[in-house]
Amino acid sequence: MSKLAELLAKYAVMRGDFVLASGKRSSYYINIKKAYTKPEVLREIVAEMEKKLRSLDYDYLAGVAVGAVPIVACTALAVDKPFLIVRKEKKGYGTGAKIEGEWEKGKRVVLLEDVTTTGGSVISAAVALRGEGLICDDVIVVVDREEGAEEALKQEKLRLLPLLRVSQLL
Repeated sequence: MSKLAELLAKYAVMRGDFVLASGKRSSYYINIKKAYTKPEVLREIVAEMEKKLRSLDYDYLAGVAVGAVPIVACTALAVDKPFLIVRKEKKGYGTGAKIEGEWEKGKRVVLLEDVTTTGGSVISAAVALRGEGLICDDVIVVVDREEGAEEALKQEKLRLLPLLRVSQLL
């Protein structure tokens, strides 16, 4: 078991009866947000993100709010790239932006997320990024729950690159 898998098994995996963002019920929950509040966990996530990013060509990173924001901010610092934050919905005040940050159309962006189940959140974020003229083909996720996200992303011409699959944790 990798160091990241050990840390997430210890700090992120919760057993019980949970309703997921997808609306599905589950006997376990992967709480990356709770886990990455510990520096050793966030440091390991960022180290693994860096490894995945080495083989990719990109200009920006983007993170889905709120779960991926600390991950994308810390990873952006580690790889010295600017980052964007993609909200689930446009905000109803201020600029009303769905995407925070600055970008140039035609540039490549890698989307980061904490957990995928069906892939709905990352697909929505990728569609928003593409709608702004960015090229988004790759999604790196800390944990893929292996419940259809990879297939759903493929249909949108997105490649899912998980740091871990849930089968490696449970």
